[in-house]
Formats: sequence, C-alpha cells, structure tokens
Amino acid sequence: MSEVSSWLKNLPIFTRHWFGLTIALSLVGRFGILSPKYLVLDYHSLFQSFHVWRPASALFYYPITPKTGFHFLINLYFLYNYSLQLETGLFNGRPADYFFMLLFNWICCVIIGLLADFPYLMDPMVLSVLYVWCQLNKDTVVNFWFGTQFKAMYLPWVLLGFNLIIAGGGVMELVGIVVGHLYFFLTMQYPQEFGGPLLLTTPQILYKYFPNQRSGVQGFGTAPQPRAEFRPNVDAGPRRYDWGRGNVLGGQN
Repeated sequence: MSEVSSWLKNLPIFTRHWFGLTIALSLVGRFGILSPKYLVLDYHSLFQSFHVWRPASALFYYPITPKTGFHFLINLYFLYNYSLQLETGLFNGRPADYFFMLLFNWICCVIIGLLADFPYLMDPMVLSVLYVWCQLNKDTVVNFWFGTQFKAMYLPWVLLGFNLIIAGGGVMELVGIVVGHLYFFLTMQYPQEFGGPLLLTTPQILYKYFPNQRSGVQGFGTAPQPRAEFRPNVDAGPRRYDWGRGNVLGGQN
C-alpha cells in the first residue's frame, strides 16, 4: 500500500485527483455506500431539486458491473496515460492552463450531457483529453489490438468505430471528439494555423491559485506561441505505443 500511495503522490496534481476520485467514487457507488442514483447527471434533479454536486459526481462516477468493468478499466488507463502525458508534456509547469482545459471540456460535456440526457461523463471527458493529445502528436505511430498500426491522429476515430461496432455505442466517443476538437481549435489550431486571434484564454484568476512553475512560460491566454510549443518532441522522431502485447497498454517502446 505504501508503494501505491507513493506512486499516487508522485502523479501531477490534476491527473492524480481525477484518477483517484474516479476510482473512489466508482467504488463507493459499486458497493452501495452511496446510491448511484444520486451520482448521475440528471436535469430535473439538478435544476428542480438543486443537486448541485451532480455535474461533478457524474464525471467521477462510472457504474462498475460485469458488463462494464473492462470498459471502465480501459477508460481509466486512457485517463491516466493521456492526462499524465499532457500535464507533464505540453502543460508542464503550467497547471492553470491544464486546469482550464479540463474545466472547459468538463463544462462542454455537462451542457451536452444535460441536453442529450447522458448520465455519465467519464467517456466523453476522457476522449476529449485523448483527442487533444492525439492532435499534438499526429505522426506518432500507435499499435492497436491485433497488430494494427496507424498514426495517433486516427486513434479517436478508431475507438469510435470500435465501440460502434462492438458495443453498439459510439455517441459518447463522438461527443468527446467534438469537445476535444473545440478546445484544440479555439486555443491552438485557429491562432496558429489560420493566424486568427486567441478565442479561448485561461482566466487570470486561475494563475493566482495555480501559478506557472517555471520562468519564461506563458499560458494560452497571453500571446500566440510558436507551433513547436504545441508539438512536443517534434524532433525526437516517431514514437511507437503498444496496445495489445504484454507491455502496459499504450506504453512507449
């Protein structure tokens, strides 16, 4: 247990809390410590009964059953891996900017969830973060199950197709792709590739609570940055990630 505790403490702050709260609240619902009906996103309970915690609990709670257990573990891995890579990569030393990305994506997921009556937000939220990472690492080669290989830019769409065919779903993944693309377009693609203004900026108040941790670093809310800033490790050559072998899913060779 001490090793697990030490490992969790060494994770960056937002990945650690998102990962830990997802496990904790999902287990709380699984064992009936709290009734799951009070943890899901519900329009009438939120606005008529003023259950103001539901948008947050719907993010961290996911129903664990024999049918959903494997999907939960896969989502948990995606959460850990891609949130960690973003927080320690592009957003290294800029906790306010990363928190704002999570906050923006979460608000978008809540709005869509209320309109479309989605009770859980884990799927679209995780896919939105994965999508941003994939856009920043488009040429990274990833290995999917059964030895298939493709560039990271196609990974969100492969996951969408996989869930559409195997599980008959795909709507949650599509919402995550839309939300992730909206953030990526407004903060990176539009100002960098189209020469437009920054349409989405980190509120200055967040820098008060989460100040930059290294000198010379500016957030997305100050001034446009060189394209290389948005493409970490662009000179390192393509990396490969294994998905279906004995290594950790998505681990670097």
